[in-house]
Amino acid sequence: MKVSDGGTVLAADVFSSRCPSRSVLDHVTSKWAVLVLAALAVEPLRFSALRRRIDGVSEKMLAQTLRTLEADGFVDRVVTPTTPPQVTYSLTDLGRGLTGHLTGLLGFIQTRLPEIEAARST
Repeated sequence: MKVSDGGTVLAADVFSSRCPSRSVLDHVTSKWAVLVLAALAVEPLRFSALRRRIDGVSEKMLAQTLRTLEADGFVDRVVTPTTPPQVTYSLTDLGRGLTGHLTGLLGFIQTRLPEIEAARST
């Protein structure tokens, strides 16, 4: 975050430790957040479907990740008043914009995994 002498924020600077973009970067680059966003890019999902889709995530971590992504404006949470209530998660416009970048990263990792694993073994 670059600040003028008057204290006005001019632009985000992810290289500055004082910039709020650092916490957003931390939120969206966590393993679970990337997987949640990628799963929701395909379709809106309920909590249990998300948990089944993301193998290995605990209920606690999934709930925490969803709360964080919702607070940052990337995920929308809709509660349908049934018994029991049904909660569906989907991407917001902001989330769709971000997820386009993250799915490229996931695609790169999946495509180049043999090379990555070969490099690890040397």
